[in-house]
Amino acid sequence: MFKNHPKGLAVAFFANMGERFGFYTMMACLVFFLQAKYALPADKAGDIYSWFYFLIYGLALVGGVIADRTQNYKGTIIAGIVTMLAGYIMMAIPNLGLTISLCGLLVIALGNGLFKGNLQALVGQMYDDPKYSGLRDSAFSLFYMGINIGAFFAPSAANGIRNWLLKTHGFIYDADLPALCNNYLAGKLSDTTILQSLANKVTNSNVTDLGAFTRDYINVFSTGYNYAFGIAAAAMIISLLIFVLFKKLLPDRKAQVAQKREILDMPREEERARIVALLLVFFVVIFFWMSFHQNGLTLSYFARDYTAKAVGPFTYIFFELKSFLALIAAIIGLVYLLRKTTKSIERIIGAILFVGGGYLTYYFYSHFAPSNAIEPEIFQHFNPIFIVFLTPVVVWFFAFLRQRSIEPSTPKKIGIGMILAALGFFVMLIGSFNLISPAKLNGMPTPERVSAYWLISTYFILTVAELFLSPMGISFVSKVAPPRFQGLMQGGWLAATAIGNKLLFIGSYMWVRVELWQLWLIFVVCCLLSAAFIFSIMKRLEKATGN
Repeated sequence: MFKNHPKGLAVAFFANMGERFGFYTMMACLVFFLQAKYALPADKAGDIYSWFYFLIYGLALVGGVIADRTQNYKGTIIAGIVTMLAGYIMMAIPNLGLTISLCGLLVIALGNGLFKGNLQALVGQMYDDPKYSGLRDSAFSLFYMGINIGAFFAPSAANGIRNWLLKTHGFIYDADLPALCNNYLAGKLSDTTILQSLANKVTNSNVTDLGAFTRDYINVFSTGYNYAFGIAAAAMIISLLIFVLFKKLLPDRKAQVAQKREILDMPREEERARIVALLLVFFVVIFFWMSFHQNGLTLSYFARDYTAKAVGPFTYIFFELKSFLALIAAIIGLVYLLRKTTKSIERIIGAILFVGGGYLTYYFYSHFAPSNAIEPEIFQHFNPIFIVFLTPVVVWFFAFLRQRSIEPSTPKKIGIGMILAALGFFVMLIGSFNLISPAKLNGMPTPERVSAYWLISTYFILTVAELFLSPMGISFVSKVAPPRFQGLMQGGWLAATAIGNKLLFIGSYMWVRVELWQLWLIFVVCCLLSAAFIFSIMKRLEKATGN
């Protein structure tokens, strides 16, 4: 996979897994934690979520300026990892007030700002070498694929530790209970029939004191998420060790500049043209991230409130970690068996994986019940696993087009990504027709739920859109950014992402005010308008990249 690439790519690949693990832990359960622990309504939890993700990316500008001024990218990255670790430790402490939790989120965001953009800048610097420059786009695709391996395990780890804690206290998980419990404690639940029924179900007994039950359930439920944040802290420690032990394989910008100062020199007119091109792309991607990162907000609400709570044995293969890993092993084995360039030893390994993974998949499938409960957080593992599997396909597709001299330019790939994102939300629009809006439910469980495949299909399409846009955008920035502003421009890409994330609140605000199909229509329109804009300035963007 890393053939012909510099060794430092693998270091960046693995060092960033911890950050992605924490990111997807937050994406899977942050709004659920805020609503359960602090009884926040959907729009208020969405406000905090959007501010958090705004700061995660917005503070990358600060990190970029620090790294550019000091030319000490590695030191800034290490400081970022340590700071993120401190923030996750704060979030892992149970029974803290909302203010302390918000401070923990701020510390995580600051650490991410010091870390994320500068690691991307280091990856780009490796491909400034003419020996590797032709591999830049594929390098960022591989980098993007690798960091999402950690993300795949985050939702299952978060759910696993929460469900374990619930079980040790004699409870079973139910997605509808936190809201009902908080409404009961606030005196807003006039009819306790549903609450009583669920309380009896999750305790397997006849609950006689609903007050005690609701307080206990909320406390254990939210503490389980605190423990999940603790697992994210452990992942950051692993990232720190990998980076410190192997950082010598990454480029040392400070040494490069000391040896060859002209590396930073570029005519001011050319610098200005490149920066303008970058700013135009930054404007476009604001609307992509405003839409895409709804996967941790309104799409998560949809998973919890409108998607089937139980699925058949076949579908459950994709929600149960052991069976999904077995299926993944079988698919990887099949790829090795069918690939023409596979060596004999690789073919043997492929056969073992295919047969073993296939057998285990069937074994798990045959032992699943006719109806199996699923949890909304687990939907978050579809995006990273789709990235892992689709990245080689997309890289191969672009290489195929490149060999025939018809590969789209990087800006065109970004524009195509916007169109695909619109298609993803159009799927949600179709799947949401005739569903009762959240505003009309008044905090009660929905009487009708839809197939899990609506969300899975949407995540699939959005992932393809992401692979056309995000790694290509990062590659575009590393290619076009003037040498003396590389950290700052990577920070600018992340700042645009930050603004998009701040606009996430539009989704949670509209969630409780409009019909569901109207909500998804907003994102369809935003993505299509953004695509139209980027294609209208395509010549200027392609000129900046030399296409």
